[in-house]
Amino acid sequence: MLKRSVTDIDQDQYRPSQPWPAQWLYDLPDGPVQGHLILAHGAGAPMDSPFMHAMAELLAARGLGLLRFEFAYMALRRSAGGKRPPNPQGQLLDCWRGVYQQVRQQVAGPLAIGGKSMGGRMASMLADELGADALVCLGYPFYAAGKPDKPRVAHLAELKTRSLIVQGERDALGNRATVAAYPLSSAIELLWLTAADHDLKPLKASGFNHAQHLETAADVIATFVLKPAGFSRPLKNVASDD
Repeated sequence: MLKRSVTDIDQDQYRPSQPWPAQWLYDLPDGPVQGHLILAHGAGAPMDSPFMHAMAELLAARGLGLLRFEFAYMALRRSAGGKRPPNPQGQLLDCWRGVYQQVRQQVAGPLAIGGKSMGGRMASMLADELGADALVCLGYPFYAAGKPDKPRVAHLAELKTRSLIVQGERDALGNRATVAAYPLSSAIELLWLTAADHDLKPLKASGFNHAQHLETAADVIATFVLKPAGFSRPLKNVASDD
């Protein structure tokens, strides 16, 4: 998929403004840009990890413009090396606010926010405040590993933004059986991927492979963001045979 600067992009979806920061990644469709998704990385892997790269390409192929950025601690890992812990939550949220404001000023049309794991969780805490058109979370960390008795879902019960969570059934940070008991807002749609883990990778015995699950996720995300009127509710487990 082509990576282009703002000056190369269909002006129906972009307003003239300042260029994007050089350190961001932009994946855009070969044809018209129908909408945009800002996708934040998880706690341990950068914005150009294989998972993030694959999802960006798949979604761009479906008409979405994808913007990826890195939180300060991850950018420092890249420039200075070594492993560094995520910034405090307040700093992560402020980073998200700044990125969203900059993108919203330049982009016309639907603008969704979201991310992988931690990146999606931070986005979910700001979706209503920012007025995002939609929220997309990939592998949401409902709880820390081994601590399902301490869920991170209080704000999800009150969420008003149209939201989609794509989750593996056996995700160690939120498996299907455990999450079913959580009180989640009616604005949230859940897509459960059969026998998949936190990276949406299924067990071989499931009959599915990783590429199939990522394709399914991309199909549903693109429809959710770009065609809300045609999105079916309740969401069927399209990646399962049940």
